[in-house]
Parts: sequence; C-alpha cells; structure tokens
Amino acid sequence: MTSGSPILKDLVLVGGGHSHVIVLRRLGMRPIPGVRITIIARDLHAPYSGMLPGLIAGLYAFDDVHIDLGPLARFAGARLFHAEAVGLDLDKRTVLCRKRPPVPYDVLSIDTGIAPRLDVDGAGAHAVPVKPIGGLVARWERLERRVRESPRRLRVAIVGAGAAGVELTLSMQHALSTRARAEAGGFHVPEFHLFGAAPTVLPTHNRGAQRRFRRVLAERGVHVHPGTRVTRVDAGRLETADGESFKVDEVVWATAAAPPPWPAASGLAVDGAGFIAVDATLQSTSHPGVFAAGDVAAVVDHPREKAGVFAVRQGKPLAANLRRALLGRKLRPFHPQRQFLSLISTGDRYAVASRGRWSAEGAWVWRWKDRIDRRFMRRFADLPEMDTEAAGARRAPAVPPGLASPDVVRELSVVAMRCGGCGSKVGATLLDRVVARLEPVRRDDVVVGLDAPDDAAVASLPPGKLLVQSVDAFRSMIDDPWLFGRITANHCLSDLYAMGADPCSALAIVTIPHGLESKMEILLEDLLSGAVAVLNEGGAALVGGHTSEGAEVQLGLSVSGSIDPDRILRKGGLRPGDRLVLTKPLGTGTLLAADMRGKAKARWVDGAIRAMLHSNRDAAGAVRAHGGRSCTDVTGFGLLGHLVEMTKASGVDARVKLDAVPILDGAEDTAAGGLLSSLQPQNVRLRRAVANLETAGADPRHPLLFDPQTAGGLLAGVPEAQAEACVGRLHALGYTHAAVIGAVAERDDRAPPITID
Repeated sequence: MTSGSPILKDLVLVGGGHSHVIVLRRLGMRPIPGVRITIIARDLHAPYSGMLPGLIAGLYAFDDVHIDLGPLARFAGARLFHAEAVGLDLDKRTVLCRKRPPVPYDVLSIDTGIAPRLDVDGAGAHAVPVKPIGGLVARWERLERRVRESPRRLRVAIVGAGAAGVELTLSMQHALSTRARAEAGGFHVPEFHLFGAAPTVLPTHNRGAQRRFRRVLAERGVHVHPGTRVTRVDAGRLETADGESFKVDEVVWATAAAPPPWPAASGLAVDGAGFIAVDATLQSTSHPGVFAAGDVAAVVDHPREKAGVFAVRQGKPLAANLRRALLGRKLRPFHPQRQFLSLISTGDRYAVASRGRWSAEGAWVWRWKDRIDRRFMRRFADLPEMDTEAAGARRAPAVPPGLASPDVVRELSVVAMRCGGCGSKVGATLLDRVVARLEPVRRDDVVVGLDAPDDAAVASLPPGKLLVQSVDAFRSMIDDPWLFGRITANHCLSDLYAMGADPCSALAIVTIPHGLESKMEILLEDLLSGAVAVLNEGGAALVGGHTSEGAEVQLGLSVSGSIDPDRILRKGGLRPGDRLVLTKPLGTGTLLAADMRGKAKARWVDGAIRAMLHSNRDAAGAVRAHGGRSCTDVTGFGLLGHLVEMTKASGVDARVKLDAVPILDGAEDTAAGGLLSSLQPQNVRLRRAVANLETAGADPRHPLLFDPQTAGGLLAGVPEAQAEACVGRLHALGYTHAAVIGAVAERDDRAPPITID
C-alpha cells in the first residue's frame, strides 16, 4: 500500500460478477489518479457462468472457468477485500460487511450473485440450489460423491426447465455416465427427472431450440415433466400442483432467480421482485452515486431475462459511467439488445445455438461456443505486464479536473508541504477521534493507559514475575488494512507466546500516507481496530504509541508480558531424542512475493492470510502441556535459520524430514517459478549449516526451508514419548497442518548441525 497521488475518492465494487471483472480490467488499462478502488468479494475466484456446465461435465478444469480476482485486482491497482457484504448505510455511505469493519465509498457499484427463488415449502431444507454459482462446484462434488457411494440407483430431480436447468441436467448426466464407464466396477448412474412449470423446456427460446432439446433429452434417457409445477419438497419426495407425488433421492433447484435481501433492506429502490432498480445509465433510481449491474440489477426501462450475456455487455458502459461519476461528468445511457445469441451445451462436446427464430445444433456449435468462452477468459488471465516504475508513472499525483472540489484542492495544497520530525505526526484531533472509538481490553495492572493518556504508559508487574518484551514492525504486505493490523498483532505477540509468557500491554507505531484527513482517519482506525481485536483476544491492553505520516502504510507493536522465572521456554532447551514439532505450514514469503507481482492465485494468498491470522497462543499451551522444553516462532529467518539458532543454543544437531514439513497450497509452484521474498538470498547463506547440502538442495521444496515467514508457526522440541499426542492436541485446536518434522541428535563437531532427509 504505497502512496502515489493522495486518495481523493473511493470507488467500491461489491461482488466479482461479470460486469465488475470488465470494470477492473478497463480501470487497470486507464487508471484515474486520486481514486482508490476496493473490491469486496465473497468468492475470490469469480465463476464464468457460460463455462460452469462444462466444468460439471468434466470438459474444463476449475481454473479454466474461474476468473482469479487476485491478479486482476492487482492489475487494476485495487484493494481486494475477501468479505461478504450484508448491507449498506446509505447516509454514511458505507458498505456493511460480515466480520469486518464497514467500508466507506464515494461511488459504489453492486454486481453480486443471485440465488434460485426457494419459495416452495421444503425447498430450502431439502433442495440443492444451482445459485449462487460461486458454490455450485462444491455442491456438485457432494452430490457426485453420494451417487458414487450409493449401493443402488438414485433418482435425481432437477426443478426448473429453463436453459440453466436443461444444461445442468445434461452435464451431470454426461459426467456421471462417462465416469461410471471409466471406473473399474463402475457405479449406478442416476435416473434424471426434469420438472418445468411451463408447457415446454426452454420456454424463453424459439420452437426450434425447444424441439432440438426435447429430442436430446429423450435420447439421453432424461424423464421430462413439462407443465408440472412443484409445490412441496420433503426428504425423499416432492409434490406437484396436480397432486402427484414423486420419490426422489436428490433435488436440484434451478428455478427463477431471487436477489439478496440486503439491498432492499438498506433502502435502495428495487423492482417488484426485489432486484436493484437502475436507470439506463445503470445508476440507482433512488440514490445517485450507487450503481448496479448484472443479475442483481433490473434496468427499469429495459427489462431483460437474467442471462450472463447482459452482464457482460453492461461491463463497458458501467466502467465508463463509474469514471464519469467520479469525475463529475454527465452519465450516458446504455440500451441493451433485445435479441441475443444463446449457445447451450448438451453436456458433451455438442451444443445448440438459438437467436430470435433461428436455431442450429452440432459439434461445430460447441466448438464455436468453446472459442468464444475461452477468448473471454483469456482477457482476464493474460493481463498486460506492468513493472513497478510504469505503474507509478501511470498513477501520477495530478488531480483530474472534476475529481476534487475547491475545498479539497486547498487541503491538498497543505498536504503537498508536509514537515519532517514532530511535524510529521498525525494531527491530535484526528488521533483523538480514532482512539475514542477503539475498545482495548482493560487490565488492573495498567495504571496509566489510553483511558487517561499521559506522556508515557505506566503498568505494574505482578510479584515474582519477570518482564518479557519484544518489538516488530512491517510495511503492509496485503491490501486490507484491518487484516494487516490483525496479522501484525499476531506476529508481534508470537514472540511472547514462544517463550511461554502471558501478554500484558502493547504500544503501537503507525505510519500512514498523507492525504485527505477523512481518508487518513478511516485507514488509521482500520489498522488499529484490527490490531486491538487480536491484542484483546490475547489479554494485552493497547496503552499508547506513536502515529506519523509517511510514504506508505507501516505498523509495528512493542509488546510486553510477564512470566514465571521457572517457566521460560528458551531456544537452548533442545535435548537429544526430542522430536521437532512445527505448528503451521511454510510459504507465506514466496506467496506474498508472487502476489506483489500478480502471479499468485487468490486462493493461495487467502490460505496464507488465514494461516497468518491464526494465533500461536493455544499452540504454545499445547507445547508446554506436552513437556516442551524449547520453542521459537518461525519468522523472518525461515525454518532453517531459526532451527540453526536452536541447535547452536542447545549444543545439538537436528535431522529434518523434508516431506513431513507442511507447506501452504501454491507455495511450491511460486517457489519453483523463482517468485521468492527479497529476504530469501540472505537466508540462503545459512545453507552452510546443512550437512548434506548437495543432495538436499536438489529437492524442489528445499528453497522453502529458507522462506521468511510472517506470523509463522512455532517450532518446538517435545519429548519423543509425547510428540504424537502433542500433534493430536494441536490438530484438535485447529492447527490442522501441525506435524513432527524431525528429531534432535547428539552434537557432532565434525559436520554441520542440520541434516535434511
């Protein structure tokens, strides 16, 4: 999070739908200096609806049909917040999110998913919904697993005979039939039943397309029930409006779509079905500055069915009007086409085309569809390369006309002449407002703290206890300042946990980029509220600190704790025969380095963030409870560097079993691609401590032993007899990657201390 031009306005995109991915790409190609873009996405990999049936059918892999929002957001210069929006405060102009602070906006755009309308009794409890499509893959995998494990032939009902229901039915049938033939022994392919309330399948398409699909469904043995409206779903049974009852084992729900409830509940104007009402400019009919596109929106003067083609076509005009809204220019209307081309697959490499009254079918139609779909996806996978210098140049600090009001321009003239020294401190009024909203835990041993600030904090030390102190600080390595605050606090407290201490207090050292006071205030509050949340969980009171302005976001904490003199865990406590236990997987350094270059998949980075957010507090307790005598946290020097420190302090050797070392998903890929931390070369100098370097160094996982970790796990020496029990306890506490990775041996002065198997 570096500072180019001061942030003047915030553009927030809620959802990673088809329109928004186009907006991100277009803004990345032509940024607006002074505008900060934030995308809030529940799913980090945005599914492309046109190819999902092909994924179900086994024709595509996961990454073929999902747009990775991580590299795309990086290309657009956007912050990616992995969170779920649950509401809006339209007066305060903030997006309310689940499990994170509100996100403020100046201009807002909404392009979230929708779900089938589960307005039939029992459908919510007993049916598998097709949408939101972000979770369809996981739901399909559960259904497939049940089919494969069933000792009898199941009966699967698909409710909804529109394009989605028909295409999904044929894709599932093709996938299961193909896999049953390929597997030794096979399994029972389900009997498929397709229910539709309309008198024919694909009721919004022409008669030729309907006729073609009726034939294909019959050839594939699908039982079609046209004009049959389902009125109730129970476990193992569904009922229809004409009183019939059908025994079924699974029900897949693919009926008309329903919007999320929170836009209407927040006060946005919606149509009769609850979709966000927008005019031809895609702006809300009730709230200027709020836009919506894709399935969640209803263009009041141009009603259209919910189809991905409209969301794609809205991307370009939406990006243009968001730009105009930010710059204070007149918006331009968008008129969608009335007829559109539909290419609907039959599950195998065969498809039907439909437009107006025309239709066609064949393998050539599927190849046509495949070329169109792959060309669309390449737009977001093959992003132009942009180096750091070029990125800085394209975000020059010039203020575009119309972006800033006269008052803002006057404030910017002050921003441009910042002092150093104490003149670089953040203003007292701003700081007081933020501190007043923080809620640090209260402790009796804190005599002077934030509740009555003075020149310094004052705390008492319990009788018979020793004081334990540590300090660390970082440049921001992720886009979300609230998560960055949590990760930093976890990292800093780990030093105390590794020694067996109980945290007591903390002082914060914060640097934030200079800019508009309102933007600085929000950033500072996000950083400190994230840190305070973790400090409070650990029982440490934030008692003060120092806040200044600078070129980029930085956060550090000086933490203090107390410990009984006879309970200190030291690096020097290893003994021959001990087992080495590692509580978290390696790989945060290479994954974060790859993310900076736009080369890491968003799910890999998310896995690294989740690991960094996992506190070492409970792990330290488990190590001590199982006789641990030596412990350290794995951080900047990497696993090997910290293990060398332990062997040196203990006077022992160690043997590491490389295939037992847990590694974060994606870390082997990024390390193999040479995407390594800038600290890696210095850590690699410790390779002289490896006795069998020539053979160990040939393993592709070897570089990860030197990977610098942020908020890494604990490395502990545990007596052999208790090692497995210790790992079992760690797993029960949520450290699912914890493992015994090696053993401690007697010191042999004739050889380096570390051997890698």
